[in-house]
This record gives sequence, structure tokens and C-alpha cells, in this order.
Amino acid sequence: MTLKSPTTEAGPSARRRATFSPLRVKEVRRLTADSVEVSFEVPEHLVEDFDYAPGQYVALRTEIEGKEVRRSYSICTEPVPGEIRVAVKRDIGGVFSTWANEQLKPGDTLDVMNPAGAFISKTALTSMNRPEELAEETIARHTGARLVAFAAGSGITPIMAIARSVLSASPDTSFELVYANRSAADVMFAEELGDMKDRYPSRFVVHHVLSREQRLNPLLTGRIDAEKLTALLDHVLPTENADEWFLCGPFELVQLVRDELDSRDVPAEKVRFELFTTGRPDRPAGQQGRRVAEDQAGPTRRIEFTLDGLTGQVDSPASSGETVLNAALRQRSDVPFACAGGVCGTCRAKVISGDFEMEENYALEADEVERGFVLTCQTRPTSDHLVVDYDA
Repeated sequence: MTLKSPTTEAGPSARRRATFSPLRVKEVRRLTADSVEVSFEVPEHLVEDFDYAPGQYVALRTEIEGKEVRRSYSICTEPVPGEIRVAVKRDIGGVFSTWANEQLKPGDTLDVMNPAGAFISKTALTSMNRPEELAEETIARHTGARLVAFAAGSGITPIMAIARSVLSASPDTSFELVYANRSAADVMFAEELGDMKDRYPSRFVVHHVLSREQRLNPLLTGRIDAEKLTALLDHVLPTENADEWFLCGPFELVQLVRDELDSRDVPAEKVRFELFTTGRPDRPAGQQGRRVAEDQAGPTRRIEFTLDGLTGQVDSPASSGETVLNAALRQRSDVPFACAGGVCGTCRAKVISGDFEMEENYALEADEVERGFVLTCQTRPTSDHLVVDYDA
């Protein structure tokens, strides 16, 4: 689920092999009527593998009613060795989210992928399981940073981790948050947000916008549309001195804020964003090694891929419209992917040769695309031979 590329080659923000490990559920804590916080125990021998930066996510894998289900969830706390916490909000018709809210319990074991993604701060980069080192690094690099975030619903999850970490790491950093929900009862981490306001009264501000409840300030009542967003940026959140922006929520809200910030000449490199989904219900995510009908009379396209130093190749009927990810999964079940919808970036690979088209991209920055990286879940060959490298 993350949409900005790593900026360093060390620590949890660097690219690393996406692998699953079985982790035991330590606690399932009710947040709202439709959401829970799930805590996983990380055994000592896996602590380094589960090192992470605030804002990153993990993919969860389990079997529900005889079918493998994968979902990605952002880590919701500042880094703590030996523990991973995520929040799961029930979606209408959501197989995994409904199961997690109704049936998941302490003692259960789920497959958890090592943390990934780069929805992390570039201005006040917080990291890893060594907070005592982090504070010195952050203060030395940048003081007085002003960070601003827009979140909706469960989009608060990575924002919580980022805000907690940067506020504790630097005594001069401020954090302003606009958090949209239907009602007060839907606010996830309400108690924790209140505690942060008490702990950092001059440096942390949260504006709760409720779409189905009347608030004293009309700016904080109703859905965030273009008119309300303009008023918020004009009167509440001036853009001129903000060092970094974090946007997390549904496609429509994230795109609305991105467009408005762009119109106000906020540099794109200051805006970090993450999506729940692409907002395209007509294009369900998740090719997972589906069968492809052979076409003996038609042309085929050879897809060659390298993973963990091993090279494989698959012939794909041109008429099938098969993605690189699907073709690779037909040969190797360990090809990395999580959302399969162009959002998380787990299936990223570099094109070595050949022509292709990439349908959706919500996970790669422009410089990555220029260097030949693609999301293999969204990439289809248009030449007879396409070569990609997952290890690049």
C-alpha cells in the first residue's frame, strides 16, 4: 500500500526480498464497532527482518474457507522491537476484514510479510528499532519541521505511526492533522489522538471532520469537497511553510488534495500519499496465477523474469492480456505481490529489455519509471520478448 520510493539503501526503507513468516497474534483490541488493532509477536530471530520505518506496511496471508487471502495493512505504532501492530477496519463485503473483526483471536498464527513501502517522512525520517539513535539524527538534520496530514477512516493508521515518531524524536517538529470520518463513533484511535494532544499541546493539532454529525465549526461538518478543502487551506492549514504533506485515504480524497496542493504550487516532492484502493471497482485486483487458455493458432509472447538469482520464462498467448505477475506466478508461487492492484508496490521489477504497457501506477515515482521499473501486476508485454528483474 505505499506510493513513494525509498531514499536510502540501508535500514528498513531499502528494498529487500518480500518474504512471509508465521507470526503469533498477541492481542486483538477493539477500536470501534468496525475496527480492531491486531498485535503480532515477533520472535527474537526475526526482529531485524521486521525492522521498519513509521508509515510502512505489512501484507497478511491466511486461508479463509479454503482460499488463500492476502491483504496489506499499515503499521500503526512507532517502531518497537519484537512487535508489529496493524489496524483492520471492516469493509462491506471484505472477506479478510470481516474475518479479522469477527473471528481472529490471540494465539492464532498468520503469515506476515516483512515491512515494506515508503510512505515515510523525508523531512524528519524516523526509523527502525533504534529510537535513541533516531532522535539525534533527526534533530541534527532538521529542526522546526512542520508536517501536515489528511486522513480518512483507516487512513489514520500510518499517520499515527509517523506522527508519534516524529513528535517524540524532535522537540521542535509540529504536526497538523485533518481527520475525516462519518461520526465520532467511527474515529479510530480516538483515545490515542487525545493523549497526543495532551502530551504535545503546542505541537500537535487534530481537526476532526465529521460528515454525518453537526459540529460547531461548519468547516468541520460534512464531506471534504473542493469548497471545504479550499477553505481549510486558506484559513486553517496555510501551505506556505509546510515542509511535508501526508495524504492517506480513498482515491477521491487523496486526488482532490493532491490537485489542490499542486494548484497552489506545493512541490510534488513534498507530498506523500497512500491509497486504500485505486477506486476502480470495475477492475478488481488480484491475478494470482490464474489459468490462461492456450491459443495454438495465435502469437505468443515470452516473459522472462529473474527472482532470487534464478531465471524463469513463460510463454503467454498474446490474446490473453496476461500480466507479467500472473505469468510469473504460473511458474513460481513465491513471486512477491500483495495487493495486485497497482497500489502497494510489492511486485516492483525492472524491465531489462522489451516493450510493454503499464495500466495503473499508484506506487512508483516518476524517476523510478524513467529508470525502467514497473508494477508487474499492471504490466503486459507488447513485444514478442519481455525481460524483467525482480532483484534489481
